[in-house]
Amino acid sequence: MAYYEHVVMARQDISPQQAEALNDTLKALIEEGGGSVAKIEYWGLRNLTYRVKKNRKAHYSLLAIDAPAPAVKEMERQLSINEDVIRYLTIRVEELDLELSPVLSRRDRPERPERSDRAPAGEFAE
Repeated sequence: MAYYEHVVMARQDISPQQAEALNDTLKALIEEGGGSVAKIEYWGLRNLTYRVKKNRKAHYSLLAIDAPAPAVKEMERQLSINEDVIRYLTIRVEELDLELSPVLSRRDRPERPERSDRAPAGEFAE
């Protein structure tokens, strides 16, 4: 079996619960085809750089998949006829990265930590 990373963009009109249900549907399709989903990350509702099918935002999800090619083809076929899906992209990778993706790890970091080693304004540190 081969390893894949799959990103799905769903319409902004659907709820986060519906986006999660779409992820569960994709997982079931892969498992029916003899594969497995090692990781599912829901990235939330994010702004798009430009309009895609009249949407300014989309629900993003990332799946790490270990499955045979026919199972992935069937999943892509189902996504192409699903009206809630704006776009999707499947990339074959050498190994699955099961760590937190950069999108989610950036969200957990604080914006700007206060630096205590900085001298107060108008004074010089010695």
